[in-house]
Amino acid sequence: MKKLKQLDSVQVRRMYLDFFQQHGHKVMPSQSLVPVNDPTLLWINSGVATMKKYFDGKVVPDNPRMTSSQKSIRTNDIENVGKTARHHTMFEMLGNFSVGDYFKNEVIPWAWELLTSDDWFGFDPARLYITYYPKDHDAYNKWREVGVAEDHLIADEDNFWDIGQGPSGPDTEVFYDRGQEFNNLAEDDPESYPGGENERYLEIWNIVFSQFNHTPENTYEPLPHKNIDTGMGLERVVSIFENAPTNFETDLFMPIIKQVAALSAGKQYGADKADDVQFKIIADHIRTITFAIGDGALPSNMGRGYVIRRLLRRAVVAGKKLGIDEPFLAQLVPTVGKIMEDYYPEVLQNADYIASVIKSEEDRFSATLNGGLNLLNSVIADAKQNGSNQIDGRTAFKLYDTYGFPIELTKEYAADEGLTVDQKGFEAAMTEQQNRARNARDMDNGMGVQTDLWTDFKEDSKYVGYTDLTVDDAKVIGLAHDGQQADSAASSDQNIEVIFDTTPFYAEMGGQVADTGDIIDNYGEKVGRVVDVQHAPNQQNLHRVELTSPIKKGARYKLVVDRARHLKIEKNHTATHLLDQALRNVLGGHTQQAGSLVEAHYLRFDFNHFGQVTAKDLAAVEAMVNEQIFKEIPVTTVETDIDSAKEMGAIALFSDKYGDKVRVVKIGDYNTEFCGGDHVKNTNELGLFKIVSEGGVGAGVRRIEAVTSSDAYDFLQKRNAMLEEVAGDLKAAQIKEVPHQVANLQEELKQANKQVEALQAKIAAQQANNVFDDVQETKKGKLIAAEVKVAGMGQLRQLADSWRAKGLSDVLVLGTANDGKANLLVAVSDEKVKAGLKAGDLIKAIASAIKGGGGGRPNLAQAGGKDPAGIPAALKLAKEYLDNEN
Repeated sequence: MKKLKQLDSVQVRRMYLDFFQQHGHKVMPSQSLVPVNDPTLLWINSGVATMKKYFDGKVVPDNPRMTSSQKSIRTNDIENVGKTARHHTMFEMLGNFSVGDYFKNEVIPWAWELLTSDDWFGFDPARLYITYYPKDHDAYNKWREVGVAEDHLIADEDNFWDIGQGPSGPDTEVFYDRGQEFNNLAEDDPESYPGGENERYLEIWNIVFSQFNHTPENTYEPLPHKNIDTGMGLERVVSIFENAPTNFETDLFMPIIKQVAALSAGKQYGADKADDVQFKIIADHIRTITFAIGDGALPSNMGRGYVIRRLLRRAVVAGKKLGIDEPFLAQLVPTVGKIMEDYYPEVLQNADYIASVIKSEEDRFSATLNGGLNLLNSVIADAKQNGSNQIDGRTAFKLYDTYGFPIELTKEYAADEGLTVDQKGFEAAMTEQQNRARNARDMDNGMGVQTDLWTDFKEDSKYVGYTDLTVDDAKVIGLAHDGQQADSAASSDQNIEVIFDTTPFYAEMGGQVADTGDIIDNYGEKVGRVVDVQHAPNQQNLHRVELTSPIKKGARYKLVVDRARHLKIEKNHTATHLLDQALRNVLGGHTQQAGSLVEAHYLRFDFNHFGQVTAKDLAAVEAMVNEQIFKEIPVTTVETDIDSAKEMGAIALFSDKYGDKVRVVKIGDYNTEFCGGDHVKNTNELGLFKIVSEGGVGAGVRRIEAVTSSDAYDFLQKRNAMLEEVAGDLKAAQIKEVPHQVANLQEELKQANKQVEALQAKIAAQQANNVFDDVQETKKGKLIAAEVKVAGMGQLRQLADSWRAKGLSDVLVLGTANDGKANLLVAVSDEKVKAGLKAGDLIKAIASAIKGGGGGRPNLAQAGGKDPAGIPAALKLAKEYLDNEN
C-alpha cells in the first residue's frame, strides 16, 4: 500500500487551490456567509451558491475557470451535530468550476491527477472508488481511460444532481477507502460499500456535469453552455490526511476542544462518549457563530439571527453539561481565529468585536437559562402535586424553543424526579415550529433557467458618463425585443433592450440607480426614452427602452441623460461615502455597509451594528458629514489595480464585484473606497446633509435615510413650518418659546391627572364600603363578588389590596366596564391558596362570560374581555365554581 501523506488543513486548502490555479483557474475569494443580492438564501450554503450569476448566464465571468474554498453554513440538521462523525453547521467547500469552458474530458483527468499524483494529494489509487450515473457512459469511459480499475467504478441511479429549476445533470462521486478498521459495520453488511451508510468508505468529492436546464415545465433541455461544478469538503479530506476517526480530531477543531477541556470541570475529550458530544457541539458551533458574526450577522429572534442565537444557546448548555457554569464562548474566539488565520485573517482582526457580541449574548442567555430552570422546577412541582408522572410535550418544547433546553436535558431533570416527558407531544410541537420556520430558511437553492440572449454578445461598449452626459453619435450594436435579438424594433414591441457602442447612461450598480434620458435621431426627433440600464452578461450597459418611433441596429443616435436627475444622484452617492466613514468614526470600525440605495431625492444606507444608535451618536454622525461638506474637500477618482488600491487604504464593500482594474474614489484624507459610481467634484456641491430617519431593519442591521442639497432644504423647511404651526397653537410669540410652553402644558397635565386619580380613588373607596358589605357563603369559603364603576384594572387592584388588608372574605371577584371593554379581577386569601384554591383557575373559569381570557398568580389573577354585558354572568359563574365540590 502507498504511504499516506501527512498534510494539515492549511496545506490541503492551498494545494487544492494551487492545483487548479496552475490549470488556468482564477482563485475566487471566500465570500461572506451573508448572501449579497440573493434573497433566495438565508446563508451561503455551498461553493456554487456564490457563482449562481455565472451559471444562470446573468453575468459572464472574466475567466470561465474558477476555483475557491468557500465557507458555508447549513442548518437543516443542527440536532445531529456532535452525534455523528461529520455533521457541521459551518464547513469549507473546495470547488472548481467551469462556465461553458471545459467538461468531462478535462475535469476527470484533472481530478485523478490531483488525487493520485505524488506532486499533489498522492492518494493510493487502490483506495479510491468512483460512483457514476448509469447512463453517463462518457464519464465511465473517461474514468477507465485515466486508470481507474473496473471494479472500482460503481453505477448508482442517485448520481444525478437536480435541485429544481436551473442547471442539472449527472454527477460522479469519489470515495476513499479508510479500511475495515474504520468501519462501523461488518464487512459483509449490505451497506458496506462505497456509497453505502458506513464509516469505511468516505465520500470526499462530488463532480457535477451540468448539461441540462430543468425548466419550469419540468422538462430537461440541453444547456446552451455546459458547466462543471464540484465540491470537496475540506474537513473530510483533512480527516484522512491526519488519520482522524472523525472530522473533530483534526487541526480544525482540536485546539478548540482542548481549550474547552481546560475550562471544564476536569473533563477530557475521549474519556466519555456523552461528554465528547458536548465537546463537538461547542467546537462546531463556536466556529459558525464566530464567522457569522464576523460577516455581519447578529443574534436575534428571526432569520439568521435566530440561527446564531440557537447555536450559541446549544453551546452554552453543552458547556454546562461539562461543568462550565460561567460564560466561556467568547474566550474561544481567538482560538478559532488562530486556526483559520492563513485563509481568514479577518477573524483575528475582528476578534475583540466578535467576542464582545458573544459575551453580551451569553450574559443575556444566563438569565434566560435560569428562568428555564425555574419553569422546569415549577412544572415538576405541579406534576407531583397533581399526581402526574409526566411533563407534557408542549411544556418540554417551550423549554427547548424559548429557553434553549434540549429535550435530553429536560428528560434528565425529569428522570431525577421520577418523571417522564411526553415525547410525542414534544415532536408534534417541534413539527409545527419547523413548518413555521421553513420560510426563514433557504427558499430556493436552485438557479434561474440559463439564457443565452446576451451571453455570447461580446462587442465592446464604452461608458463615458463619468465626464459626459451627452453622446452625439452612438451606434446601436445590439438590439432585442420580446426575448429575441433583432435588427429593428417598433414602438409597439415589448421588452426592448439596446446596447450602444458608447453610452453616457449609468447602469445600476453598487446601490446607485440607473440613469434615465432620451434617444434622439439625426433629425432632432425623440425616438424613445431610456427607462432603466442594467449590465449585460459581458458587462456592456444594457438599456431598457420605451420607443415612440422605430429603432434600427447599426443606426446612430444622440443619447441625452436627464442631467438634473443625474446630478442629484451624484450628490447622494458621495454622501453615502461620507456617511459610511462617519459611522465608522463614531460607532467603531466594526460597522460595515449591508446595502445601499442612491436615488435622486434621497439615499438609504444599511449598516451592521450591534445595539441601538443613540440620538447623541446620530447627531455626531450628521455633524461630521456636514463638516466635510463645509470644508469643501475635492473628490478625486483613480483607476488602478486591486493591490495598489488596497495600499491606498481603499475600503472594499463587496469583493466579488471588482475586476482586475478598480476605480477608487478619494474624498481628501477623509475617505477612500472602491467605487464604480458617479460622484461630485467637490463636497461643497452637496450643500447640506440631513438624516431623515434611523432604525433597525433586521438582525443587527440598521438603516439610515438621508437627503442632501435642495431636498435637505425642503425637508428643513417643512419641519420649520410644523414648528411655526405648533407655536401658533401654543400662543408662543417665537419658536424658541415652544419648549417652555410645552413644559408648562406637561406640568399642568400632570397636576390634572393627579386630581383625577385622587377623585377616582375616593370614588373607589366609597364604593368599597358598599361592595365589601355583601358577603356570600359558598362551599369553598366566603365570597365577595360585585360589579363596580372604576377607571380600570389599576383601581380594581387597589380595592383588592384594601380587601386583603381587612380580611373581609376568602375570595374576592370584581368586574368593571370601560370604553366598551370588560375587566375582571379575582383575589384569594393566603389560607385558601394553601388549601389548593387558585385565583388563576377561577379567572379562567369565568373569563369566557366576557368573551375574554386571563391568568395570574395563585393569590391574584385578572382577565380582559370585549363583552361588558357578561360581567353579571361572570360573577354568577364564580359562585357556582366555589359551590362545586370538585
